[in-house]
Amino acid sequence: MADLSQHNMATACEAYSAAANTEDNSLSAQLQRIIEQRSLTARFQPIIEMHNGDILGYEGLIRGPSDSPLHSPLNLFKAASENNLTVTVEHLCRHVILEQFAAQKLPGKLFLNVSPECLLQRDTRNGETLDYIRDLGINPERVIIELTEYQPTHDYGLLCEAVFHYREMGFEIAIDDLGEGFSSLRLWSELKPDYVKIDMHFIQGIDHDPVKAQFVRSIQSIAEKSGTRVIAEGIETQSELLTVREMGVACGQGYHIARPHPTPTRAISAEVAKVLTANSPPSPRRNSAGFEQTIAVEKILKTSPTIPSKMSNNQVDEIFLQNPKLQFIPVVDHGVPIGIINRYHMIERFARPYQRELYGKKSCKEFIDANAVVVDKNTSMQDVSHIIVETNPDHLINGIIITDQGQYVGICTGPDLMREITQMQITAARYANPLTQLPGNVPINEHIDKLLEKKQAFTACYCDLDHFKPFNDVYGYRRGDDIIQLTSEILKSHCDPQTDFIGHIGGDDFIILFRSEDWENRCKAILQSFSEEIQHFYSNEDRERGGYLSEDRQGQKVFYPLVCLSLGVVKSSLNKFYSHHQISIAASDAKKQAKKIPGNSLFIDRRSENDSSKIK
Repeated sequence: MADLSQHNMATACEAYSAAANTEDNSLSAQLQRIIEQRSLTARFQPIIEMHNGDILGYEGLIRGPSDSPLHSPLNLFKAASENNLTVTVEHLCRHVILEQFAAQKLPGKLFLNVSPECLLQRDTRNGETLDYIRDLGINPERVIIELTEYQPTHDYGLLCEAVFHYREMGFEIAIDDLGEGFSSLRLWSELKPDYVKIDMHFIQGIDHDPVKAQFVRSIQSIAEKSGTRVIAEGIETQSELLTVREMGVACGQGYHIARPHPTPTRAISAEVAKVLTANSPPSPRRNSAGFEQTIAVEKILKTSPTIPSKMSNNQVDEIFLQNPKLQFIPVVDHGVPIGIINRYHMIERFARPYQRELYGKKSCKEFIDANAVVVDKNTSMQDVSHIIVETNPDHLINGIIITDQGQYVGICTGPDLMREITQMQITAARYANPLTQLPGNVPINEHIDKLLEKKQAFTACYCDLDHFKPFNDVYGYRRGDDIIQLTSEILKSHCDPQTDFIGHIGGDDFIILFRSEDWENRCKAILQSFSEEIQHFYSNEDRERGGYLSEDRQGQKVFYPLVCLSLGVVKSSLNKFYSHHQISIAASDAKKQAKKIPGNSLFIDRRSENDSSKIK
């Protein structure tokens, strides 16, 4: 019996060994087929800016065939390691991720996982990856090499050299799974990366684990001193998200924000957006019309008497006494400005005991402000004001020296500069919308009246966003501004700049004055483009269910549909419009009819033809 049992055991062991070998051979064969057929799929997980929810970029992840035991990346790289194919598989993964990132035209940066072993390969360091990225049309500055440790790193000198080489080519560097790898803290010290990703172990449950919280605070403190941005991985709950954000961590990643997906979201969900923007101030509005940027400071240039630096202080004081309104004098030697002497500064110094006796006969260099603002005559007034604010607002009192190719030509005063900028802002606010820089109400009305006066036929199209306010409330003003700017760009892309006029009435309302004969086709193209582009402003979950849930002011969960666009159209060829007021009322009525139609809609007022047309 004993012999039989031993025999059975030996037979069983042999069978198990044979089965294991068969399985190994099968995995090896599958791995070879995957490499030959390039049968890998990329998935992308968003990484967001924690202060506002904007997507910084995506981490590129990889999956094997769905019906294969090598579907999991862990199994895939384990098999690759056992078959000495790690570098080959990693190169393939990298190519697949880059190709799909480029094909989808994803915004932001791409975090590309690279092992130190692969980074040190000769072909890698000779620019193979850089050439491939350029062939795909991706700027290297958008790619972040994310170092992932599968095994201990020993040759830090060689690794630093390789990282330096990558940086020279324009790439940024990140260290993955800080706190989990073999030597990630030393890597941080040696490589000085642009980003570090804290391992998910320290993030999950951080809201009720003081030890994990202290670890992250310590990492955040080091990061602030070293100029490194921290990314928290593995955020899976709202509490973790808020805790990490309150610690000042710059970026976040995890299932609560968005899961990896072959076609990833380009916006976070409404729920996450509301949490992140709840206490964030609205984004600053852009300056109004762009023309103020082109008005040069030369416009307010004034000629002023100048003095050489060798003039005595007594002589300068005499000039001030003879000219009570003179506040400052430029000091110029051989056409080159040296600085400015301020009236009140000199009087204040001379009022002190013995100052006139000590300095009266000496050169005025003692009283010169050598740090005066000096700008070229072609510098825009907006830029001059920024220079003053960023250096020292006191320069507004002293004035600004203006040169032409380095030679003194005149001066401008602070009050003159502020007066001109204020007037430009008033004019810009009157004539252009501050967000889109499209013409505002005044030029819109003037254009309509001009067309009516010349009896030129045109078609007025009132454009209005539906369900925009709830989106703005939930996703934040910045994302709302982005939608308004998107709408502006779509309208411009489908209008003829030679014949059609686009105006921004205000908020989410626009008007187009078409003179193109194919205006109806252009309206349909606008709706089609908007329908496609607006999808990128929502998470995959919100997009699939056609809207999002959010609390109203009473704390009740309310379902809000996706933002859509309504177009109300009225033709001017009815011989019954005599002013922009009448056109405005008729177009507004047509817009109201369009808004009654669900979804993106076009309503054309055809009452003169005893017909109304509704197109969805």
